Amino acid sequence: MHIIDRRVDPGGKSLANRQRFIRRARALVRQAVRDASASRKIREIGEGGAVTIPADGVHEPIFRPTSSGGMREHVLPGNKTYIAGDHIERPEGGGGGAGSEGSPDGQGEDQFRFVLSREEFLELFLEDLELPNLAKRQIIGEDVTRRLPAGFRTAGPPAALSVTRTMRRSLSRRIALGRPSPEDIERMTREIEEMEAAGDAPERIATLRAELERQMRRSVSIPFIDPLDLRFRRLETHPEPIARAVMFCLMDVSASMDEAMKDLAKRFFSLLYLFLTRRYERVEIVFIRHTHEAKEVDEDTFFHSRESGGTVISSALEEMVRIAKERFPLDQWNIYGAQASDGDNLSSDNPRAVALLRNAILPISQYYAYLQVANGGEERGGGGIFPRQETTLWRAYSEVLEPSLPMAMRKVSSPRDIYPVFRELFEKKSDGVGAE
Repeated sequence: MHIIDRRVDPGGKSLANRQRFIRRARALVRQAVRDASASRKIREIGEGGAVTIPADGVHEPIFRPTSSGGMREHVLPGNKTYIAGDHIERPEGGGGGAGSEGSPDGQGEDQFRFVLSREEFLELFLEDLELPNLAKRQIIGEDVTRRLPAGFRTAGPPAALSVTRTMRRSLSRRIALGRPSPEDIERMTREIEEMEAAGDAPERIATLRAELERQMRRSVSIPFIDPLDLRFRRLETHPEPIARAVMFCLMDVSASMDEAMKDLAKRFFSLLYLFLTRRYERVEIVFIRHTHEAKEVDEDTFFHSRESGGTVISSALEEMVRIAKERFPLDQWNIYGAQASDGDNLSSDNPRAVALLRNAILPISQYYAYLQVANGGEERGGGGIFPRQETTLWRAYSEVLEPSLPMAMRKVSSPRDIYPVFRELFEKKSDGVGAE
């Protein structure tokens, strides 16, 4: 989305102030887009629509000159209660940010309402997100070549004609062959006319006429631009390394995951799916659902199937390792993983899940994100919302978590927390490697 302000700069306002105003308005629209996503249904997350921003956010600051400086005391007209010097008591309730129902005269300002298209909504919604540590690993296919300049050639299409190089060669050829310039011919013609007007030196006039005729013939026989002068830009195709990535989406659909928890997990994976398909051309997405056993499914089954059962986390991790070995070689693919679960797992299975994560998944992954969902029973504090009791899986994964490992863990318990947590997991890092 691009905000274009076509108003003419009025007197006393600079371009820098106007640009700051545009940036502030864009920031308000971006925040409104993020707030709107929390209340939408899963299927509506990536759709455009109307968003509102506060009216105060689009007021442009101005400087108002005063008639006098320093301290000033005055009483507003119509006042019957106070005189100059009286101290006004603070209203009860603090009076901070509570707002009011309206002004006494019935006038006010509504919030600004914007209707954004799908493209504008997604641009703001997915701004500053990327897959961490994405590396370009392989050269494949004809569609990953880049055409680069490789000098010039003597033939080619008119669109590839290099005018600068052609005129340079034309000038060099004309100088080398002695082609007279229009100024030289004009000078000789003027000199002959002056001598004829003076009526002297007929021999000199005859000699000059003969030289003028010879130069005229040379001017015709030596063209201004010859086909030999033409030079066309030459381009060569070079294979370019590309970034290919696969994202494994692992979702717990066991009986311990109620509908509210599954909704949180689906919202997270919907955002992830939207982000990957929007920002990257060559990203494979593998959907894995698991109960006590795991299996790869298609997109529709992943989001809409109602299958349930017991919980064995290691089954999903084993399926991820198996698929990665069979279909995604490490020298060609960037491997990512995202797991959502309520953290309820068999205590006897936790050691195996931790071993798979530490020894088989993290060594081959560029990034692995674990999202623990909860339904109620949360408490706020420390900058987030957390379940009151940590699950056994969360404690087991916490033993693996180290600053040097490409792994992150987050908890959510309401739809409004999904997008902020999603941004934390995939926000663009200053030292990260970007992708095309």
